[in-house]
Order: sequence, then structure tokens, then C-alpha cells
Amino acid sequence: MTPLLAWALRLALGCLVVAIACALVRLLRGPTAEDRVLALDTLYVDAMLVMLALGLSYRSSTYVEVALLMSLVGFASSTALSKYLLRGEVIE
Repeated sequence: MTPLLAWALRLALGCLVVAIACALVRLLRGPTAEDRVLALDTLYVDAMLVMLALGLSYRSSTYVEVALLMSLVGFASSTALSKYLLRGEVIE
């Protein structure tokens, strides 16, 4: 791995940690349920990106598979939460 790539990955991981912290603050302090759902969406996207950056850093494809699973579960959960907020039920 080149020094430039190693530096960029460390910078990206640092920025993602800051983004996760901001999303956690919004999750805890969000005035409405919609804000909290949006914070959860941001959290799973940031966590997925952390996994991808770690996969690049460690040169392992396992992290990519974990990120793919995280994105599938995150999409399904955010869809279910949105449907619950709109209609009050998940299954019709």
C-alpha cells in the first residue's frame, strides 16, 4: 500500500468517526421520529463505509461482504421504519 493511500484511509476513517458522532447526537436529541430515522440511515451508511475503508486497509474481501450485508439490513430496516411512521403498521 502506498503512503498516500494509507494517509487517505486514515483521513477517511477519521471523517467517518466524526460523521458517526454527529449522527448519534441527532439520534439522541432529534426532536421528531423522522429525524431519528434519518440519523439511523446515516449511521448504517457510515458504518458500511467504515467497513469498506477497513477492507481496503487490511486488503480483505470479508469486510466488503460485511458491508454488503449491512447495507441490505439497513435498507430493509429503514423501509420498515418509514412505513411504520407513515401508516402505523409494517405488515398490511
